[in-house]
Amino acid sequence: MKRKLLTMLAIVVSTCSISAIDANTVEVKFNGNTATVTIASNISAYVKVASGTSSHVKLVQAENFAGIDANVDNEDGEIIYVLSGTSNDGEFYLEGAFKCSVELNGLTLTNPSGPAINLQNGKRCSVTAKKGTTSTLVDGANADFNGAYHCKGHTKFKGKGTLNVTGNSKHAVYSKEYIEIKNLTLNITSSVKDAIHCKEYFLMESGTVNINSAGEDGVQVELANDPETGIIADHEDENTGNFYMEGGTLTISSYTGKAVKADGELKITGGKRSFSDNDMQAYAGIADQWADADAVSYYDLNGLRISQPKLRGIYIERRGSKSFKRIMR
Repeated sequence: MKRKLLTMLAIVVSTCSISAIDANTVEVKFNGNTATVTIASNISAYVKVASGTSSHVKLVQAENFAGIDANVDNEDGEIIYVLSGTSNDGEFYLEGAFKCSVELNGLTLTNPSGPAINLQNGKRCSVTAKKGTTSTLVDGANADFNGAYHCKGHTKFKGKGTLNVTGNSKHAVYSKEYIEIKNLTLNITSSVKDAIHCKEYFLMESGTVNINSAGEDGVQVELANDPETGIIADHEDENTGNFYMEGGTLTISSYTGKAVKADGELKITGGKRSFSDNDMQAYAGIADQWADADAVSYYDLNGLRISQPKLRGIYIERRGSKSFKRIMR
């Protein structure tokens, strides 16, 4: 009996421990039906483990966490969650009210009953695929959530590793606010609905995105319910419904709807893509509702903005917040 008690104690300590790991870091290692959570001592007062030894890891980041001195500790002054290991019945769930970083270090995670990663954090969440690693996320039935990767806030995907995502219930990647992509390779193997779905805006700065077998659209960008901002230089807090592509490679194949659909405008200034303008759709008039009343712009029937109508065809003419059909003969 004494030996059994000691064994149980060891499991509890190794599953949720305070250790001399890198400052500001929480390490989560999945192993089948269990997970080991290790919390750096300097942030132990701010992170609570609410899941015990379960592979369905639930962490709560204290709302009174005021951030860390970015000049001393890390780039953004935030808690970093490093995820690794494998589970065919697991989940990473995080609650919080302060921005955070999630590092994927060779993680293979399947959740048959919901999102593999579920970030219930309305702030910016940075998700890094570490260089030289491949991580895989797969979801199951998740009627209450929207993706195998589900984020309540805005997501910045980055890193020089690879992330594979499969959406068996709705979308593969979902963010309630904007999504930005830089450097990493993101492979979406299949999705029941949109492969990538976000609000506010989508920005592909660099990297590689491969989308296959999307049940609806490859990328869909919504305008948030209460628009407050328009286009600004660094995009922060922007709410336009726009799709931006500045670089990288975007390959979208085998989709039912459109390759790209946006509530705002399509702004493609660089990069390579596998689809034509006819495979995209934009409701540019929605994004133009803040435009000057005298401003005039033209769009084809796919929603793509053009400089001037050609000699023949049907076009949409926007004057301020009003739209008109224009037939050129």
